[in-house]
Amino acid sequence: MVSRKNLNYISEGEKNVSRYCCVMTKFQDEAALIDALLETGNWARHQIEIHSPPQNLFGYRGDKRSQKAHIIIRRKHVGSASNDLGFVRGENGNYEAIISEYDSSKYGKAWIGQLTGNYAYHRIRREQESRGRRVTRERCPNGHQRVVVQGYR
Repeated sequence: MVSRKNLNYISEGEKNVSRYCCVMTKFQDEAALIDALLETGNWARHQIEIHSPPQNLFGYRGDKRSQKAHIIIRRKHVGSASNDLGFVRGENGNYEAIISEYDSSKYGKAWIGQLTGNYAYHRIRREQESRGRRVTRERCPNGHQRVVVQGYR
């Protein structure tokens, strides 16, 4: 577990705040990303905000941060001492995950990996179901998933 005293802090104005880390992703489909967040993070749909234009994130003290995001999970839904989580759409159309250094202990590399797998499934599912095909998923013991698409002619 990460303790607050072991975190690196940067100064934003006159406040010391935990640093946000940005993770580049290949996520482009907003609806599939929302579905993946619902599944991976166990959040309810009303806990995930979608904004256009992007809105500011808030730190664990409730302080307004300079980082902005299009998709936001507010800190009260992330954890008691957490910062907001966000996803901002870049000029290339890909979303960039914005996760504080503190929250990366729970929402770090392994979590992003699970989110990526769930995003891939939901993107395939949405695309194939729009074509009238049936999509099922099976979780394998090794952690991978097997996706079956039925209904090809």
